[in-house]
Amino acid sequence: MATSIKLPENLKKRVARVVKGTNQSAHAFMVEAIRQETERAEKRRRFHAEAMAARAQFQRTGLGYVLGEVKAHYRAKLQGRRTRKPAPRLWPK
Repeated sequence: MATSIKLPENLKKRVARVVKGTNQSAHAFMVEAIRQETERAEKRRRFHAEAMAARAQFQRTGLGYVLGEVKAHYRAKLQGRRTRKPAPRLWPK
């Protein structure tokens, strides 16, 4: 699919400076930049959706973890010690 983008003159010059002396064309540079930003935006959208789902589950069940217990669990695991996963707690509403 062909797409045209009208870039401000100063941005065109910046892109040209960045790719000068590389084996990459300005077009390839822009395609890669758009690909990376698209992936980042998609990840951000998934993260937000997962956070909202977790929040809804917490509001529905009232179950959650104590942050200090979670940190201690992972700290022990990183040090190679055996540890039990923290248990979820019922939080007051």
